[in-house]
Amino acid sequence: MQPRDRLTTKEIQVATLVWQGLTNRDIAGVLNTSEQVVKNYLRTAFDKLGVWTRLELALYVASHGGASWHLELGLAPLPPRSDWQSRHTEEGTPLLDSRGRGAAASGGT
Repeated sequence: MQPRDRLTTKEIQVATLVWQGLTNRDIAGVLNTSEQVVKNYLRTAFDKLGVWTRLELALYVASHGGASWHLELGLAPLPPRSDWQSRHTEEGTPLLDSRGRGAAASGGT
């Protein structure tokens, strides 16, 4: 059994969204929950995967299949990154850097 197999559906969703560069606030919005709940999912995912930071989590997801995690569970595909970018650019909080890449390590825990 791989460490990833120990994650719950929500932990997989959160990990995948971190990998795509979303902040805790953004993830809470996508999942319709609070930032504190997102932090709880992150902490348990960190413990199960043996990582300490969002960057390590994002690297783990990237090196173990990335977005396919979400699809393997039979969940709907994640919203396109452009949806998040346009929504947050209007609010003055860009999710992508000047080169169009997500900031996987941003957003706290």
